[in-house]
Amino acid sequence: MLQGLSLIGPELGTPGPAGFQARDPATGAALDPVFHGASAAEVDRAVDLARAAAPAFQALGGRGRAALLRAMAQGLEGEAAGLVPRVMAETALPEPRVRGELARTCFQLRLFADVAEEGSWVQARIDPGDPDRTPLPRPDLRSLLQPLGPVAVFGASNFPLAFGVLGGDTASALAAGCPVVVKAHPLSPGTSEWAGRVAQAALRQLGLPEGILGLLFDPGYTVAGQLIQHPAIRAAGFTGSFRGGKALLDLAAARAEPIPVYAEMGSVNPVAVLPGALAERGAAIAAALAAAVLNGAGQLCTCPGLLAVVPGPGYDAFRQALAGALAGAAAGPMLGTGLAAAYRLGLDRQLDAGARAVFPVRDAPGGAGAPALLEVKAARLLAAPALAEEVFGPVALLVLCADEAERRAVLSSLPGQLTATVWMEAGDAQLAAQLLPVLQARAGRVLFNGVPTGVEVGHAMVHGGPWPATSAASSTSVGTRAILRWARPVCYQDAPDGLLPEALRRGNPLGIPRLTGGVAGLD
Repeated sequence: MLQGLSLIGPELGTPGPAGFQARDPATGAALDPVFHGASAAEVDRAVDLARAAAPAFQALGGRGRAALLRAMAQGLEGEAAGLVPRVMAETALPEPRVRGELARTCFQLRLFADVAEEGSWVQARIDPGDPDRTPLPRPDLRSLLQPLGPVAVFGASNFPLAFGVLGGDTASALAAGCPVVVKAHPLSPGTSEWAGRVAQAALRQLGLPEGILGLLFDPGYTVAGQLIQHPAIRAAGFTGSFRGGKALLDLAAARAEPIPVYAEMGSVNPVAVLPGALAERGAAIAAALAAAVLNGAGQLCTCPGLLAVVPGPGYDAFRQALAGALAGAAAGPMLGTGLAAAYRLGLDRQLDAGARAVFPVRDAPGGAGAPALLEVKAARLLAAPALAEEVFGPVALLVLCADEAERRAVLSSLPGQLTATVWMEAGDAQLAAQLLPVLQARAGRVLFNGVPTGVEVGHAMVHGGPWPATSAASSTSVGTRAILRWARPVCYQDAPDGLLPEALRRGNPLGIPRLTGGVAGLD
């Protein structure tokens, strides 16, 4: 049964003078129980327990951490009967979407278990010593990636499982050997507590320190500020708005010892529909894009929000199909009344800046958001860059470009993005080749003939991008490269073999690929 109290190692937080409740976005009804924000002392206690657990957790090794991650995945699956309805109640997301997200979350945990167990992610490098080298002997140098220490993870509203307490940030940090303290998102506290209790049960099952994962509640921002500024926290992961991510970055930079914040802060995910594709299948492309905009009421960080098109054959069918699909879709509940209000303000901002509504912008009650399609000429967008800012919700901005040069100018003017998409036919190859350098310079993932929603979890995926899409363009928050965020390189010079990490010892006891003398192999 949910208790509404922070999970601090084996202890529970204490009730505060004022609590808060989750609300069903579809009905506005308050959901039990009342949750209580963590006190400053409880934040300190959670981080202190994580710090105390860090050496043992690092020493556990990849196989031990893999066992923990798999136990967490199994625990989540075992709680599905109760967990899924709670997620639906807190988010108004449909059951198939929630069950899909649960499956993705468990897959992520098991994928990072495999990465931890296999072990080559540590990038072991060895330059054997050479005492006879002239004019100076060469020392024996061995380096690898080692965990940073305790990290903070901030739960996301739009993916309460996959980017929540046991989501990708936590899974990758645990795989690296970093204890995690999670600040739950206030819109999904019940989901967060449920996942936190699964984590506690897995830690107890394996006899591991419960300080390896802590969970803190807060309806506002106080706990987030205390957590990011705690001197024992070595890094942080965040998925959410630019405002929220930038606030954490500023706090982290102001510390006596600054730390990295890996913040994913959204984007408009530009789409270019090239002439051949527009003429050949404009209406079908519009239907696919409209479905992506409507997915999750547009509350996906990869929602295709800016469509750069040069009108030509097929354009009228494209525009008509796009407008018809969005105008015909009903308003749906957003994740919270605050997000719905921000969506309406975002639409107003776009209209005030010179965009035009293709069909009348509809009012929606309370926490709902009505789909919208806005239109603007490229010249206006180039003169008013604020038009290219993300509006989080079910809206797309159709940018009308006079020619290909103006389309390239629009795409070149955009800030960093998570994704960029090209729809093309074989005859569009030359135009696509001209656009590709622009798009790959601005996006972490470039797609062809598809929609960016639906981020595959795997080894090659990049879910990141240049500022302001993320705070660290060299990183990804999805895919196995995400583990690299939580580690740093350490070099050992002329160290006795018995003191080296196993991954660097002579004879390669872990059997992992290593770079020895610049040559990759199993030596």
